[in-house]
Amino acid sequence: MTRRDALLAFSALTACAKRAQFVVEEATFESLQKAMASGEQSCQTLTSAYLDRIEALDKRTANAVLEWNPDVMTIAAKLDEERKAGKLRGPLHGIPILLKDNIDTADKMKTTAGSLAMMDAPTPKDAGIVVKLREAGAVLLGKTNMSEWANIRSTRSTSGWSGRGGQTRNPYCLDRNPSGSSSGSGAAAAASFCAAAVGTETDGSIVSPASINGLVGIKPTVGVLSGSGIIPISHTQDTAGPMARTVRDAALLLAAMSEKPLGDLNFDANGLKGVRLGVARKLFGVNPDVVKLIENAIDAMKKLGAEIIDPADIPNAGKYDDDEGVLLRYELKADLNKYLAARGGPMTSLKDVIAFNEKNRDREMPYFGQETFLKAEELGALTSKEYLDVVAKCFKLSRAEGIDAALKKDKLDSIIAPTDSPAWPTDWLNGDHFTNSCSTPPAVAGYPHITVPAGLVRGLPVGVSFISTAWSEAKLITYAYAYEQATKLRKPPNFYPNLADIKNLG
Repeated sequence: MTRRDALLAFSALTACAKRAQFVVEEATFESLQKAMASGEQSCQTLTSAYLDRIEALDKRTANAVLEWNPDVMTIAAKLDEERKAGKLRGPLHGIPILLKDNIDTADKMKTTAGSLAMMDAPTPKDAGIVVKLREAGAVLLGKTNMSEWANIRSTRSTSGWSGRGGQTRNPYCLDRNPSGSSSGSGAAAAASFCAAAVGTETDGSIVSPASINGLVGIKPTVGVLSGSGIIPISHTQDTAGPMARTVRDAALLLAAMSEKPLGDLNFDANGLKGVRLGVARKLFGVNPDVVKLIENAIDAMKKLGAEIIDPADIPNAGKYDDDEGVLLRYELKADLNKYLAARGGPMTSLKDVIAFNEKNRDREMPYFGQETFLKAEELGALTSKEYLDVVAKCFKLSRAEGIDAALKKDKLDSIIAPTDSPAWPTDWLNGDHFTNSCSTPPAVAGYPHITVPAGLVRGLPVGVSFISTAWSEAKLITYAYAYEQATKLRKPPNFYPNLADIKNLG
């Protein structure tokens, strides 16, 4: 993007603000509900304001939104009628939400995982979480771009690129990467193209784009949310989750999608008092600016009454990375074949998708190939000894002898670490440039992981992570909320063209 393009984007933003009666930038669920409850706004006017903002800004900046829901204003009108009749479905009633493009919706929108191979495939049923969102009164605004096939097609893929949508850009710095397969959901929520967004994660694809786009991201315990109707990689590690600008909004969105009660959501500014937090020093990476931000976060948590155990590293972290790759390739083949056969359409198996990509190399593989797909297709069934052994090993090392061992050793409530590095330049030649991440231990274990903004490094967001054992979402939300309220370090993006133009260095 050139400087002229950036100026045009800023002009469009100003025009959008003038047209809208309500400023949706950085709006929370609470502020949106107050506007609707007072009669100042309706679901229809708010929905229109978000669509105006997307139209004015998205293609010139983040390129995060693939399509709008053609029925969105009809849905908004119905929810307005319900409000007038005194029927309120809960905190998501009338709230505009964007969905990642691997989440099935039985409507006029497509679900493709970013792949042109899936453009003509029907979507006969809503995903389980979509059923929940509709029941909660959420307005499903549209679909977000994503890393094609959730970054599992190639070993050197570029996050945020798909054959269907092209390249999503980081709204804080447009030549930088938005990270993770939920890149469009992260960029869209950060840019206030929606009140919040839904992403999915196998390993890092909620928490990394949340961290890098200045958001709160919650990767719940696998099983808290239904996995039905989501284009899969791994039934062992896949889960959907919320991406929002505040802990409260992320928690409310998670609760609305949950198959089971999360327990009491305690939004307590004193929620870290007496809590024992272990510092996973070995997951800090080498960037001194990131380390400084996390040291500041630790100091803030101490002031809030937390007991800090430092270091308190997770045993075995890094020892099962290769095994995770084997596990994911086995489950990719089995789970994707099952999903495609049930959904119907021209693609009935991974083998069909591989053939489509080869036939359409110019559109589907201009920058990177499908070597992971090819390796997965060579594997056998989930009854094979290799698969069963690798699953047992990953669970043992990441759970009982990993996160749970760390928690037990020092009687910890949670483990903390920097979520990720700052955003790197998007690179179609070499792929992603990760320098550190703490996502793999909780991803392999299937345990919950929450990231909260910890500040900026040269204007680029970095998050701090809270990790614990299975089914501990409610207490992690309490800790994250207390930290967020004490620090309030999220800052909205300004769509700078490149790093040299960033004025707000944090």
